[in-house]
Amino acid sequence: MKSKKQATSVNRSENSKKIDLDLDSVNDASTLLTTNQGVKINDDQNSLKAGPRGATLLEDFILREKITHFDHERIPERIVHARGSAAHGIFKLYKTQSKYTKASFLTDTSVETPVFVRFSTVAGSRGSTDLARDVRGFAVKFYTQEGNFDLVGNNMPVFFIQDAIKFPDLVHAVKPEPHNEIPQAASAHDTFWDFISLMPESAHMIMWLMSDRAIPRSYRMMEGFGVHTFRLINEKGAAHFVKFHWKPLLGVHSLAWDEAQKISGKDPDFHRRDLWESIENRNFPEWELGLQIIPEIDEHKYSFDLLDPTKLVPEELVPVQRVGKLTLNRNPENFFAETEQVAFHVGHIVPGIDFTNDPLLQGRLFSYTDTQLIRLGGPNFHEIPINRPIVPVHNNQRDGFMRQTINKGRTSYHPNSLGGGCPFQASMKEGGFTSYAEKIDAHKVRERSKSFFDHFTQAGLFYNSQSEPEKQHIVDAFSFELGKVETISIRERMLGIISLINKTLATEVGYKLGLKVPIPEKPINKSIPADGVEKDFQPIESKPEIEIAASLSMANTVKDTIKSRVIAFLAADGVNEQAIAGMKKILEENGAKVDIIAPRLGRIQGAGKKEILVNQSFFTAASVLYDAVYVPGGDQHIATLAADPDAIHFLNEAFRHCKAIAFEIDSKPLLKLTYFGKKLTSNKKEDGLISSEKQQDIRKEFIKAISRHRFWEREKPRKIPA
Repeated sequence: MKSKKQATSVNRSENSKKIDLDLDSVNDASTLLTTNQGVKINDDQNSLKAGPRGATLLEDFILREKITHFDHERIPERIVHARGSAAHGIFKLYKTQSKYTKASFLTDTSVETPVFVRFSTVAGSRGSTDLARDVRGFAVKFYTQEGNFDLVGNNMPVFFIQDAIKFPDLVHAVKPEPHNEIPQAASAHDTFWDFISLMPESAHMIMWLMSDRAIPRSYRMMEGFGVHTFRLINEKGAAHFVKFHWKPLLGVHSLAWDEAQKISGKDPDFHRRDLWESIENRNFPEWELGLQIIPEIDEHKYSFDLLDPTKLVPEELVPVQRVGKLTLNRNPENFFAETEQVAFHVGHIVPGIDFTNDPLLQGRLFSYTDTQLIRLGGPNFHEIPINRPIVPVHNNQRDGFMRQTINKGRTSYHPNSLGGGCPFQASMKEGGFTSYAEKIDAHKVRERSKSFFDHFTQAGLFYNSQSEPEKQHIVDAFSFELGKVETISIRERMLGIISLINKTLATEVGYKLGLKVPIPEKPINKSIPADGVEKDFQPIESKPEIEIAASLSMANTVKDTIKSRVIAFLAADGVNEQAIAGMKKILEENGAKVDIIAPRLGRIQGAGKKEILVNQSFFTAASVLYDAVYVPGGDQHIATLAADPDAIHFLNEAFRHCKAIAFEIDSKPLLKLTYFGKKLTSNKKEDGLISSEKQQDIRKEFIKAISRHRFWEREKPRKIPA
């Protein structure tokens, strides 16, 4: 047996060729993984299941110990999804779904179901920025007439891992590194990419995380997904598989990465503020609930496994049926009492909805209750007002920390005669919940189904489906993230993984990192089949049903409204107040919000001597906080702005971030001072730069340009200065 000193010497030698190990944690080859009771662990990759595709078993003491310890690592804030914002609202069904489910909120079109929705980032603490490159939580609590149903999802339809036993490892890797608690709310560091480069099942999710989906324009402009495959059960007991979607009526839109970084400094509460102010201004956020319904007979129809949480069902194969609308119309009265104390749980379901054997979902069913027990002080978190169902609660549960209910009578058990047998079990006709009778006939194994082993096909499908600007943003994101990784061998290993997704992508990222794309290491997943013989499984390749899915690109989203967009008007003394009034009127009539930005706060005087209220100064405002910019005319006003570097920077930055800029003809002397000013004198028309002799034409074209969101084609030359 080597001493620690000998092991350190060996590792230092190996480090010159490969990875810089944490020497303090290195012992020797006999250091084996164990439980907290000292039992050696043979498989830390797979939870114990009833067959490779079967349900996870409660007896898996290794899974339960690992997740219990993880759930209790931090108090009082959530370990993940700590940074959140929320709102109240209603859900209204368009058309009954009784063909598929008996859940009342999905069958009765006359009912408005109250909801509470919490959005969040995942990795950062409560004090982190809203603008981190991260997954966003999208959790909806339905207060139905049959009890609470929680649809606990994200703004991405897949996840990093296939089995819940790996969730603590994932979060430990993405959290700030434990030796120095750096970086906060960021994945661009060694431990995260070390883990990801060794977990090929993460390939698909990483593509989503490196895409513009990870930096949404607002919570109101991002999709939501239930991630897992669930079951819908109708009155006859027939089942269908279902994927849940939330489709924003404003479309799916993102920020530029440089813009997001700057907003983090200017206003780290940007998304929280946007949600709050939109509701206060009665621009109520809206989504439609979409269902992808798959008959049980089609469970094995596709090249991917429906139970694999790292896979999605392309909408081109199974269209999303939009069945109802979610509207957020009321802000919380107290952030702590509601947004912080709300307790979501994927296991909160109602009759007509049931689980599948997705191994990530199965682990979440245990983890969420366990987390709430420590975070909210005990087993009575359901009595906190924001968590209470709107229907009566009757059971034999008593006592515990923070108990609110004063139970009368002497019986707290069932069956009983002293209490008259109350409360009684509910029959199926009375709405009693019954689990779907899925047949299970399998060995108990720590094994993953071979149908889960295609890690790269859908990752490639996602990349191939993106527009050219979106693809370039993915290249930039990988280059930034891996450029922050200090260990070269991790960068190289990750480049190898990327090459299995798309070789062109890997080559472009490698060029920016100054590295050649290596031959990828063969990822291995160890499983213990029923015969007890250890086997190493290599990833498999499947032939996808489609090569490109238009639904995966934000280039194809809704682009027909400027509702709730925030527009900056640059102004100074001597501005044409008629131009301001006319543009402001038509923008607000179309649902946008206007801010007048000037060199100073207070009021400025227009060319016609009319006073104009200033909303922001160049000192308090920034272009990154606005969706578009308008420059009215007026000789004195233009001369003042032309002498103000902040005004010129405002315009330069807005152009760099591909936003629409409208300007009156007599404001050209200011625009010519910007780095894009030469485009105004060329014969080539620049999309998103709008001007005309007629103010009516400017207004019409400006509205059309704002609704497009961004003019990403400006980025093609890559010669725009910082």
